[in-house]
Amino acid sequence: MGFRERHRIPDLGIGVGARSRHYPDIFGEREEAPAGDPLSEVDWFEVITENFMLEGGRPLSNLSKLMERRPVVLHGVSLSLGSSRPLDRDYLKQLRVLVERVRPAWFTDHLCWTGNAAAQLHDLLPLPFTKETLHYLVDRIRCVQDVVGLPFGIENASSYMTFASDRIPEEEFLSELAHRADCGVLLDCNNVFVSAQNHGFDAERYIDTVAGDRVIQMHLAGHTDKGKYLLDTHSDKVSDPVWALYRRALARTGAVSTLIEWDEDIPPWATLAAEASLARKVRREVLGPLGPTAPSREVAHSLGGEP
Repeated sequence: MGFRERHRIPDLGIGVGARSRHYPDIFGEREEAPAGDPLSEVDWFEVITENFMLEGGRPLSNLSKLMERRPVVLHGVSLSLGSSRPLDRDYLKQLRVLVERVRPAWFTDHLCWTGNAAAQLHDLLPLPFTKETLHYLVDRIRCVQDVVGLPFGIENASSYMTFASDRIPEEEFLSELAHRADCGVLLDCNNVFVSAQNHGFDAERYIDTVAGDRVIQMHLAGHTDKGKYLLDTHSDKVSDPVWALYRRALARTGAVSTLIEWDEDIPPWATLAAEASLARKVRREVLGPLGPTAPSREVAHSLGGEP
């Protein structure tokens, strides 16, 4: 039995990152709203975990309104699994409180470090891919899952440098880490493409090698071409090469919850919804009419939302 089946990880369909600019569209509060259901192309939302680690206030009110409309999944950016400092127990405690509020089927963060005891750098920094790093991360991921009490997915981050000490290809490192720590993988197809272009490795081999049975979610996003390198900006539509990698990944994983990320130069809601619609079209071309077109009442309720 695979990881998804063992932990009853649902296929939520096609989602988008919930951003405050789009709340009037999502909540139906825009004065000149277009006709039809604005959420017709969106099955679920992903939110940045740290934005809602609060005791009250408007962010949590908006979170409740999101949950009323669609299932919500938590995506963190500050867990700092690769840091040399001990895991932040206060952070994990707040995360558990938020998980109990949202009741997602899983939560995610990145294969990276974001700071040390001296400073929080608020960036997703790369790790050396060695046996020592692998051993170090396994225990920390197991601890995170035990404390939070929920399946965890680790995302491949885009990178702009490598280490002279690297000994294991990233896709093999990520797969072995997921197996040893018994966690899932958040496969970001855009990050695979960006890093492959920056470092000269084969993006298709990465997709073909990463543990498909561990993939519980995928990310799609746009990037910026800086000439000598690609920058993972999440500021544009998904590029054709990334769509091609997504098709290749779907052929290995089957129906997996997929998210459109758009975090900079955020477009009107209609543009984001159109990208979600395109993702749905691509998915159906690869897999046929699999997965939900919208969450069932039972799924929405069990994941913390009311339809």
